[in-house]
Amino acid sequence: MKKAQKTVFTCQDCGYTTPKWMGKCPDCGQWHSMVEGKPKAASSGLKAPFDLSGPGSRPVPIDSVDGIVEDRLATGIMELDRVLGGGLVAGSMVLIGGDPGIGKSTLMLQVMQSLAYAGLKVLYVSGEESVRQIKLRSQRTGSPSPNLFVYSEIVLEQILDVLDQEKPQAVVLDSVQTLYSQDLTSAPGSVSQVREVTFKLAMHAKKTGIPTFLVGHVTKDGAIAGPRLLEHMVDTVLYFEGERNHIYRVLRAVKNRFGSTNEIGVFEMAEHGLMEVSNPSAVFLSERPEHASGSAVTASLEGSRPILLEIQALASTSSFASPRRTVLGLDSNKVALLVAVLEKKVGMPLMDQDVFMNVAGGVRVTEPAVDLAMVGAVASSFLDRPVPRDTVLMGEVGLTGEIRGVGQMETRIKEAAKMGFEQCLAPASSLRNLRTPSGMKVVGVKSVSQALEHLF
Repeated sequence: MKKAQKTVFTCQDCGYTTPKWMGKCPDCGQWHSMVEGKPKAASSGLKAPFDLSGPGSRPVPIDSVDGIVEDRLATGIMELDRVLGGGLVAGSMVLIGGDPGIGKSTLMLQVMQSLAYAGLKVLYVSGEESVRQIKLRSQRTGSPSPNLFVYSEIVLEQILDVLDQEKPQAVVLDSVQTLYSQDLTSAPGSVSQVREVTFKLAMHAKKTGIPTFLVGHVTKDGAIAGPRLLEHMVDTVLYFEGERNHIYRVLRAVKNRFGSTNEIGVFEMAEHGLMEVSNPSAVFLSERPEHASGSAVTASLEGSRPILLEIQALASTSSFASPRRTVLGLDSNKVALLVAVLEKKVGMPLMDQDVFMNVAGGVRVTEPAVDLAMVGAVASSFLDRPVPRDTVLMGEVGLTGEIRGVGQMETRIKEAAKMGFEQCLAPASSLRNLRTPSGMKVVGVKSVSQALEHLF
């Protein structure tokens, strides 16, 4: 009799495998994520698909390794080059994720067109669109270049053959969840397929030195779909942030082996694609209302770039037994913490107040240096007294109401002075040996009460 073929169930979020179906994954706790599939045949030995080190390689002293820094390949889009750390590195693999319709494919096509205009041979591989659809989209973002080659395919082995034949100088694969390897029997987008495809592409990029972009889908929680291992296998992970109804998009680096992490680039969605925003501070403050309560400006440091942002707050009497705390662009837990500090340490009766907070422009901020601006905006709205228009607030707020120091204060103050601000409320501990620009008055504060007394 023919022996029954065994199957395993694999979690599509973390990659956990089990011989029987489970409603909840015991490893990551996700419900209804188990998918049935055939187990991968065991190999007699572990062997990489590409030999990266050569035969007979041995460990060598680190001081004997050639440390010459290779020239980076500029993409022609300055905001993207900033996020990548100065440009593309040969053989690097960049994973870019974001919500559907945020502009991932548009940005990648613009990058390929820019490189093609510079005389480089580039390849755009799509598993979601036909070559005709790519051509129509390229006409909207600019005139097509003959150096840009397009290819519609989802079989990994055929894509690798085309890469070996065409030898492009940069490649985009859109998206990794649509590709599959013929060595596995599971469906495209499964954990095993995504892991296998990414591994083989990464090895090919290291072997040939071709910079490779991977476009990835995201889950409802905003994380890149597939196993968490996917982000560890690539060199750089970029997230496209923003709301569909906002015209601004933020490209954030959360991992970068060749540059600074948490660097951001700002783009504006226009009729002909994504346009770079060279001065984000001016854009985010362009529609700031005059003499309005509940508005405060702070300087957030994103990577190496200081950006001035407007923090807005609205405190109104609640009609519910439990007041609401609605937050956009900020950490809701931090907002609840700061409201509690105002109640306990300042004596501001916010227990019966609904508090709504927002960052103008659709930007998300998690840096502690914006705490003082959040406190100032809530107090301004509650007292119905505006924060002075020429004042910028910076500092971390502790649970005892103290104002703690923040890093790179001089860089933040210079950005504020460049934008026309004349006064800065900053932690007193951060003012030692601080060189302030001409025309800027820096006031050191030690507590929330002292800061509010100076403002109001």
